[in-house]
Amino acid sequence: MRVKNVFSMFAIYFLILSLIGCDAFVRKFTRKPKKDELPQEEMVLVPEEYKPTMTKEDLYRQYLLYWKSWQDELIESLVNRGASTYNYKKQLSCAEQAIKNLEQLKALLNEEKQKELDKYIVKMRNLQAEIRDNSYPVELLTYRAAAERLRRAILRDFSFNKVKGSLL
Repeated sequence: MRVKNVFSMFAIYFLILSLIGCDAFVRKFTRKPKKDELPQEEMVLVPEEYKPTMTKEDLYRQYLLYWKSWQDELIESLVNRGASTYNYKKQLSCAEQAIKNLEQLKALLNEEKQKELDKYIVKMRNLQAEIRDNSYPVELLTYRAAAERLRRAILRDFSFNKVKGSLL
């Protein structure tokens, strides 16, 4: 009798649930038809050129700061700490980036100051060529001294306060 009562109760609950219709329960266990793959459209990105909104003074300060950090990095890489830490590629990369930022500074100056800065750019290129030609850490102290002299001279002659009247 007890089994009969349990079975009848189970049948009544099942009947009630199926008549009430638990929608979430039904959705959970029903098969959903497979959707056909939609053709994916090709995404087209249109390149946009963003112009800097910085003033000439701010650009000059920014490029001077970039040059100074690359020059400091070059000077630091020219310290002879033994063959295990010698990084020839880093030295060339730092020199290249320093020259690139000096070129950016040059574009912001008037003709007189450009000619003056050209002298330092030529010296930097000569230093870069010497570093490139000497792939062994033989004359690192000589190159370091030359890089430090260039740094001091450029900061002396091309600090923002000295050239703010010469900006285009």
